[in-house]
Amino acid sequence: MNGSVTELDGRIALVTGAGSGIGRACVLALADAGAKVHAVDIDGAAAERVVAETGGWAHTCDLADPAAVDALPAEVDILVNNAGFQHVAPLPEFPPEVFARVQQVMVTAPFLLIRKVLPHMYARGHGRIVNVSSVHGLRASPFKSAYVAAKHALEGLSKVAALEGAPHGVTSNCVNPGYVDTPLVRDQVRDQAAAHGLAESEVVGQVLLRRAAIKRLIDPAEVAGLVRWLCGEHARQVTGVSLPVDGGWTAA
Repeated sequence: MNGSVTELDGRIALVTGAGSGIGRACVLALADAGAKVHAVDIDGAAAERVVAETGGWAHTCDLADPAAVDALPAEVDILVNNAGFQHVAPLPEFPPEVFARVQQVMVTAPFLLIRKVLPHMYARGHGRIVNVSSVHGLRASPFKSAYVAAKHALEGLSKVAALEGAPHGVTSNCVNPGYVDTPLVRDQVRDQAAAHGLAESEVVGQVLLRRAAIKRLIDPAEVAGLVRWLCGEHARQVTGVSLPVDGGWTAA
């Protein structure tokens, strides 16, 4: 960690989906800025590995279980709702149980966590909520009904938290990545390559990034950098917004 950069010194953060991808990058970025971080992941070993790098605390938690969410700490100054997963299928074939689990992990758990941490934030007169949404919180794509529905719901939840939190010094914003170089996206690339008979590089350029101006997968650290910025004092007037990090995907 870079000890000379401490704009979040003394702050306690909680990051979900912290074991890999964007979540791991957020833990590293917030810790580098001086925060102590609760790293939450369904894969407890992955959370432990991140904490071994940064300090802080690791929590094994299935966010689809409200009791497990309730057991997480409430005394945090920064909440990053990042955990999520994808399932791709046409609507007539989409499994209802998968649709329900996506909503539990990506909508209900963020609601429960926001509800849990706000009293502490209100008491301190300061708080930062960052919801890692997606370009699919702003646009739709076929075959991703559960994910698109969940991200659109997260956008609305974030705006309500922004309006209610404003008198108490709490901001709430969404960060909206495009296609990030994470295990989740790499799995999609592999599946699309097999389905279409293409090389994986062709899938990235011709399928995933067809609408993007910048033909490159986004690095998780680029998303985490924006999350870190939103958590600083300089961002206290930024609330209720959705900030794309998408290489121009939503501009097309």
